[in-house]
Amino acid sequence: MTMDRRNFLAVSAAAGLALGVGGVAPAYALTNADLLVPQTLPDMSMGKEDAPVTIVEYASVICPHCAHFHETTLPALKEKYIDTGKVRLIFREFPYENRAAAGFMLARCAPQDKYFPLIDVLFKQQRNWATAPDPRPPLLQIAKLAGFTQESFEACLKNQELLDKVIGVYEKATKDYGVDSTPTFFINGEKAAGALSIDEISKIIDKYL
Repeated sequence: MTMDRRNFLAVSAAAGLALGVGGVAPAYALTNADLLVPQTLPDMSMGKEDAPVTIVEYASVICPHCAHFHETTLPALKEKYIDTGKVRLIFREFPYENRAAAGFMLARCAPQDKYFPLIDVLFKQQRNWATAPDPRPPLLQIAKLAGFTQESFEACLKNQELLDKVIGVYEKATKDYGVDSTPTFFINGEKAAGALSIDEISKIIDKYL
């Protein structure tokens, strides 16, 4: 894949960024105001903007713990909190290597209403593309589900400006918010790391309701 900033991503992976394995981290001194400043890319979110609880999630589409959260906890979170107007979930890209960056770029190139469905498929089919010797063919098949052609697929992955913006979200997360693992959540500013169960995340959410 044509990406000029490969060295940055490779160094990020070599630095030992951990994949979340569950559990709640100590409280982190951030507020929603700190977290909701403009990023290099517009935020993608679910739920009402005026919900009493805002969750900012940093995830990677190649992270198995992130996939586990999205497949097991997110449906219950949507039903219990997001769809009832209690929680707004903001999803932010945290690509610590090239394949994750490519997946996120494709999601950003898709029509806005296809963003979360495409992220969902990337998680569900993670084993098929994230560890493939050549991720292009399986990624292309996934992208076609969102209406990509071979030409638009290639054009998206060669978009240096978009890559820079995706990496910008990552860089701000590490520098300003202390994110060093995936998934990482900020629930009204309170930091929690790992593939939280619905019971674990509910205990934090309910404190703010």
